[in-house]
Amino acid sequence: MEKKYLPLSGYLMVLIELVLLAVIILGFMRGMILPAAIAVIAFVFIAIGFQVVNPNESAVLVLFGAYKGSIKSNGFYWVNPFFVRKKISLRARNIDSEPIKVNDKIGNPIMIGVVLVWRVQETFRAAFQVDDYEHFVNIQTEAAIRKLAGLYPYDNFEDHEAEVTLRSGGEEVNDQLEKELGERLNIAGVEVMEARINYLAYAQEIAQAMLKRQQAAAIVAARYKIVEGAVSMVEMALEELSKKDIVQLDEEKKASMVSNLMVVLCGDKETTPIVNTGTLY
Repeated sequence: MEKKYLPLSGYLMVLIELVLLAVIILGFMRGMILPAAIAVIAFVFIAIGFQVVNPNESAVLVLFGAYKGSIKSNGFYWVNPFFVRKKISLRARNIDSEPIKVNDKIGNPIMIGVVLVWRVQETFRAAFQVDDYEHFVNIQTEAAIRKLAGLYPYDNFEDHEAEVTLRSGGEEVNDQLEKELGERLNIAGVEVMEARINYLAYAQEIAQAMLKRQQAAAIVAARYKIVEGAVSMVEMALEELSKKDIVQLDEEKKASMVSNLMVVLCGDKETTPIVNTGTLY
């Protein structure tokens, strides 16, 4: 558990150092060797204890293997010279991970990368719960990415029941990533400020096939809309002709008209009109 350590003011100890320096000089000048030597030892002992803590920085203090506390306020201090002092930055840091190959929920190989913003929140855990907290963050980030990919499919082409996918999940997927990283990094006293997917694509070996599949799906969806619209237009044309009594069509003529209209409306290429100057037959 992190403890706050209250150090002495460094400026007060500088004043004491000046007094000791004056004692040392006077002692050697007047031949008082023993008092001067003791003052020298005290001067050196005090000088070792000065500690500067910069903004957004902390100092973890350990005395003979026992954790004594952390200094998290910036300033100029003096601490016990026997303390082992370890500085830990409290600044926000950014990780832009290289895309790694993982499998999504249905086994497709994909490439995924994330941006992570984090900072040390509890210095005791960062210093003593893990061996190297920066390396720990990198490894756990990769592990969280792999787990996240296994929770969702890349898209819903194969898993039509999936409401949330990696490609379209947006904030929900990112929130799940933040939650997963927060749980993993808590042991190291690290706070996850933000985590976002910044790269997502199919792996190279299936990218071309998946692109063709997406194009085919888009074509099918477009053709479906075209046919749906064409049927509505043909239905409307027949209703208007019948309502306004413009022409009387039997079932065979209706079938022929429907066929011609569907060809015109659903064709990929422009149709070439043929003017019939005789009868329909």
